[in-house]
Amino acid sequence: MGEVRGGCCPPMDLFRSEAMQLVQLIIPIESAHVTVSYLGDLGFLQFKDLNSEKSPFQRTYAAQIKKCGDMARKLRFFKEQMDKAGVSPSSKPVTQTDIDMDGLDLKLGELEAELVEMNANNDKLQRTYNELIEYKLVLLKAGEFFSSALSSATAQQREIESHQVGEESLDTPLLADQEISTDSSKQVKLGFLTGLVPKEKSLAFERIIFRATRGNVFIRQSAIEVPVIDPISGEKIEKNVFVVFYSGERAKTKILKICEAFGANRYPFTEDLGKQNQIIDEVSGKVSELKTTIDAGLLHRSNLLQTIGDQFVQWNSLVRKEKSICHTLNMLSLDVTKKCLVAEGWSPVFASKQIQEALQRAAFDSSSQVGAIFQVLHTKESPPTYFRTNIFTTAFQEIVDAYGVARYQEANPGVYTIVTFPFLFAVMFGDWGHGICLLLTTLVFIIRENKLSGQKLGDITEMTFGGRYVILLMALFSIYTGLIYNEFFSVPFELFGHSAYACRDLSCRDATTDGLIKVGPTYPFGVDPVWHGTRSELPFLNSLKMKMSILLGVAQMNLGIILSFFNAVYFRNGLNIWFQFIPQMIFLNSLFGYLSLLIIVKWATGSQADLYHVMIYMFLSPTDELGENQLFAGQKMVQQVLLLLALVSVPWMLLPKPFLMKKQHEDRHLGQSYTPLQSTEESLQVEVNHDSHGHEEFEFSEVFVHQLIHTIEFVLGAVSNTASYLRLWALSLAHSELSSVFYEKVLLLAWGFNNVIILIVGIIIFIFATIGVLLVMETLSAFLHALRLHWVEFQNKFYEGDGYRFYPFSFALLSDEDE
Repeated sequence: MGEVRGGCCPPMDLFRSEAMQLVQLIIPIESAHVTVSYLGDLGFLQFKDLNSEKSPFQRTYAAQIKKCGDMARKLRFFKEQMDKAGVSPSSKPVTQTDIDMDGLDLKLGELEAELVEMNANNDKLQRTYNELIEYKLVLLKAGEFFSSALSSATAQQREIESHQVGEESLDTPLLADQEISTDSSKQVKLGFLTGLVPKEKSLAFERIIFRATRGNVFIRQSAIEVPVIDPISGEKIEKNVFVVFYSGERAKTKILKICEAFGANRYPFTEDLGKQNQIIDEVSGKVSELKTTIDAGLLHRSNLLQTIGDQFVQWNSLVRKEKSICHTLNMLSLDVTKKCLVAEGWSPVFASKQIQEALQRAAFDSSSQVGAIFQVLHTKESPPTYFRTNIFTTAFQEIVDAYGVARYQEANPGVYTIVTFPFLFAVMFGDWGHGICLLLTTLVFIIRENKLSGQKLGDITEMTFGGRYVILLMALFSIYTGLIYNEFFSVPFELFGHSAYACRDLSCRDATTDGLIKVGPTYPFGVDPVWHGTRSELPFLNSLKMKMSILLGVAQMNLGIILSFFNAVYFRNGLNIWFQFIPQMIFLNSLFGYLSLLIIVKWATGSQADLYHVMIYMFLSPTDELGENQLFAGQKMVQQVLLLLALVSVPWMLLPKPFLMKKQHEDRHLGQSYTPLQSTEESLQVEVNHDSHGHEEFEFSEVFVHQLIHTIEFVLGAVSNTASYLRLWALSLAHSELSSVFYEKVLLLAWGFNNVIILIVGIIIFIFATIGVLLVMETLSAFLHALRLHWVEFQNKFYEGDGYRFYPFSFALLSDEDE
């Protein structure tokens, strides 16, 4: 719900939602914009859509919304550009307040056009620059190919000539004549292509060319040491410079297609060494010029983005507010004179004075000759639900609202959830060592909440941060229950005094409690530490925690039924008091309230009675004697009376209520059959202010079936819900045993080796197991089980949860909404 700060409102009351009223505002058109703006600043009015039959394009302010949407698009474009350039919007307060929206639209358009043009020019220059860099690399690498080839060819020619001069024979003139007689016109002329190809594709590129030309090519490649920026994609890629020698136009055509397919960039190259050096000098000059030009452009662009960033927050806020104002104005209807706008909406009763003051300020500031009219309408429509929460109670209210928003002014379980939820969690998580770890973690969030609240956190971190005060109470209650269980990472401590028991002989630790004798006063707080480690530890703690779970469950279910009584009294529903609250209390407490009483009596008296036997034979053989299972005098008669009351309460819940509801409906319509005539204005007012809820049809069969289902659900649920609370015992046992296993089988086992390395490894494993399993998985498990106990076992006794949330028109909520 909304979060209200300051002293403007009455004291917070969470038990029932705020009293709401349906109000009507008649606003002159000339002051409508200012009025809605002031109401958005106030944030206490939820407007109703009075133009629901019209499409968005048929509404009055559709053009303004379209303009605001276009401005929001431009601002999103600016934000993207600032993020890319590393420019953050200025958080400094801006003194300028009055900005004309038309002028802002024009200014944003000019800035967008300038920025788009700068981006286009920069992209074009950057592409040319990257192409020249690649061209320069091709010139250098390919020049190395040709110079090395030329030098090797010259050396080979000299070697051949020296060989021929040194070893002349009779055959030499004949060979010389043959070379001379060769036809120069039939010599093969080779062509070549140069360029760059991505390194990862170079092998495939070479193989495809070889196959496509059937081996009639000669390819040389050389890797570039530093990745280069590709002119087309703009990404840094490792590339190879290639030179492909071929013969014939058909081979050239195939090679060109393969280059295009592999994304190889081709560049011209000349064999003349002089021209090569001249071209390299020209390219180097162009590269330096382009670098200077690009740097100047980027500086100008950065200055422009910085100018935009200085006012971005203010512009963005203005556009969002203007768009929300226009959306709200579209929900208002024109009156017949087309000079006023009529608005209807829900507001808390306590905010009436503030709304009227905002209307008066708006009329004065807009220089309107006529002020807005504020009046309260009477309606049978169900109002929205609004709880005023603070930073502490918001998370607990969200836990309840996740199940369903409370019906208007019904009892809010969120009040009790603040205590019962962390307490039931702690019953399952009881270990004061683990509780301290949780406490330290959540204190980090609480101490740094001002800093973290303005940051974008991950999903899990944000969820944990939002529930930091829930985790705080969970940790405190876990420390409390851990002290009761006397467990610190499963290790007991004598914090509150010495144990009341001592060993009779040396073998007593391996025996049952028969080996222990009481030598001192009872341990003052929690479980006596002597129980831990004995063979009877598990039976003793099982019995304790199981009975405690039943007591807690019956107490919370009784609280739920009592809250249904307060709901019935508040809504003046006598039928629910006499035929729902009373029989439900009788049924639940005749069975499980009696069981809780037996548990307390057994604890107080130290009796050895078998409570399973007592409860089973209370149903199977209510007239049999209890014998050694009798806990108090007259127990047999009490059980028979309680069993009879439980049996009577079932038809008590089922039968009377549907018939009495039918009679009430008939009497109500009989009284409405004859009514005095009203004037035209009064009848019109009745039609406006009352909808057709007064003439609903009464289906007796539907009501009876609904009551039958409700009765069966409660009777069966009383058993299943009580059994469901045994999860408190089961999870507490699982947590304790897991903690004990990690301590004994990891930490103590590593300690027993008397080896420092093994000990360090054991401590690391123990820490990770404790954090991963006990502090994360077990916390989540206990949280979900506590959530289920509240949603199902507690809230289904009284909570309807079919209301709808109060969403006021408020500028403070705009920052949490996506565009």
